[in-house]
Amino acid sequence: MPRNKDEPPAVRVYTVCDESKYLIVRNVPALGCGDELRKLFGGYGEIDEFLPLDDEDCEPFTDVYWIKFHQINNARLFAKRKLDESVFIGNRLQVSYAPQYESLSDTKEKLDIRRKDVLARHNRKKLALSYASKKHHIIHSQKFPSTVSSNQDYFPVESMNQTVRLVREKLNKIEADSETLRAGSSKRPRNDNRRRI
Repeated sequence: MPRNKDEPPAVRVYTVCDESKYLIVRNVPALGCGDELRKLFGGYGEIDEFLPLDDEDCEPFTDVYWIKFHQINNARLFAKRKLDESVFIGNRLQVSYAPQYESLSDTKEKLDIRRKDVLARHNRKKLALSYASKKHHIIHSQKFPSTVSSNQDYFPVESMNQTVRLVREKLNKIEADSETLRAGSSKRPRNDNRRRI
């Protein structure tokens, strides 16, 4: 059912135990379109088994299908995420995980895959933090001279070095003038130079 646009979307959180390589697809139009549905889901990964579930309760004029993907990531990351609530031949598909069909080895494989994914993500994050820390240390450990000679050239282009020298000369002149003004004159400086009437 389409939601009211003012209503916030429903959010469902899945744990590792809820997720599965087994999917149940509901609200498929009862038009004999199983092959098209298999092609649609097969575009997201290799399918081991694909069966209609005749004994499942469903809405009138709709079918329910059971799908087993070869790899859990194909079901979890692609098929379920992309095709749940998508429109297929005029009906909005309802795709849900079916962990109740898992065997003990399926559950063990699923948990092992998730453990490896989490470790890999953790190692990538740790490596990125280590790299950032080393970069920060290198930048702050470089020694910069506190004072530089006023004659030193900074740039490979001579015109830029001339600009630096010109700015230095003007700054030196301003500094010398302010020192002369402070030391030489006991007369109070006039703040307002406007002509008085």
